[in-house]
Amino acid sequence: MHPAPSDPTTADAVPRPAATRLRLALYEPDIPQNAGTLIRTAACLGFAVDLIEPAGFSLDDRHLRRAGLDYVDLAVLSRHPSWSAFDGWRRGEGRRLVLLTTSAEMSHLDFAFGDDDVIMVGRESAGVPAAVHDAADARLRVPMLPGRRSLNVAITAAIVLGEAMRRTNGFPPVAG
Repeated sequence: MHPAPSDPTTADAVPRPAATRLRLALYEPDIPQNAGTLIRTAACLGFAVDLIEPAGFSLDDRHLRRAGLDYVDLAVLSRHPSWSAFDGWRRGEGRRLVLLTTSAEMSHLDFAFGDDDVIMVGRESAGVPAAVHDAADARLRVPMLPGRRSLNVAITAAIVLGEAMRRTNGFPPVAG
């Protein structure tokens, strides 16, 4: 794991470069298996993950480790002690916040992703508070059939990140 720019207590860690400048933010995640799945996806595809605390589990949780397999240590993972620390960091970096939410009207298919976007998913149990909604530069949803409530956050993030990486040429090259 790597330190968050807003966490000087762990600044001695050596960060690995990500393949793309796109980032995924996990807002106070409460299901370690979803976080592990997304961290593993990040390690394989080369985007960085920002974990906004408090999380509903320890980062040493066996479920997180099992879902992430041996990829957790290969991921570019930054921890932010709070929403305000994360928001201050991303604003200082000039990064746009793209919130994935079932209450959005715009489809991710109609959005012009940028290289420096931070795509955020909320807590599985509660989403994000109004202040986070208000701070988002864009709010997107994955189109679904009528009468369906929502997709799993890990699936939603993977769908949207795949489209964002395709549009910004962010995928790593195919090894030959």
